[in-house]
Amino acid sequence: MRFRPCIDLHEGRVKQIVGSTLHDSGTSELRTNFASDLPPSWYARLYQKDNLTGGHIIMLGPNNEAAAMDALSAWPGGLQLGGGITDANAEQWLERGAAHVIVTSYVFHDGQLDFSRLERLCQLIGKERLVLDLSCRWQEDGYYVVTDRWQKFTKLRVSRELLTELAASCAEFLIHAVDVEGKCMGVDERLLALLAEANAPVPVTYAGGVSSMADLELIRKAGQGQIDVTVGSALDIFGGSGCTYEDVVKFCR
Repeated sequence: MRFRPCIDLHEGRVKQIVGSTLHDSGTSELRTNFASDLPPSWYARLYQKDNLTGGHIIMLGPNNEAAAMDALSAWPGGLQLGGGITDANAEQWLERGAAHVIVTSYVFHDGQLDFSRLERLCQLIGKERLVLDLSCRWQEDGYYVVTDRWQKFTKLRVSRELLTELAASCAEFLIHAVDVEGKCMGVDERLLALLAEANAPVPVTYAGGVSSMADLELIRKAGQGQIDVTVGSALDIFGGSGCTYEDVVKFCR
């Protein structure tokens, strides 16, 4: 179980927000848990110091490119990057220092997975540099991938079969439990059980709801040490009180 740290960018600043409240129509409903006065590069250098490879930068909306570059330039090749990635800019972000690019809405649109777009990205950058974001929400009979700021449900239900199929086209999966993400209300045990049972053939990073060290122990047990974790709003470096950064680093080692 690895700790995969994050740098979430919104309007050019490092923030922790409740992702399900982010809408294209405006910020009136946006719930912000934390906004940092430190530059993204400060966090990148912290993660580099502790050799926490495989963490990610997520650009939440427009006007975050300069902030993303600030983080990538501080640790070239150390962090993945997601948010608005398409076949038109994936190569550019890798050249700018991203270790991998993380893709969601570009390959999941109109409620379906567009295999032609996925194949196009694999041809451009290679599956070994591509992370698929399968962030999901519960709907009636299962967890379904959501896109476009996590507001639109696709018809893709997360399952062992889906993870096995898509693993042929990517290096890793990043999966936010959207219903608990940013709320520090505890992890989604039902989703964790599904991911553990699926036993995907590529690394899986779970994000969402971690509120304490006890949640990390639950993730480790549920995933038998094979599911990696992101911790956001609960961390002291993001204004949280549930976990210290140092304790999470030690725990995952």
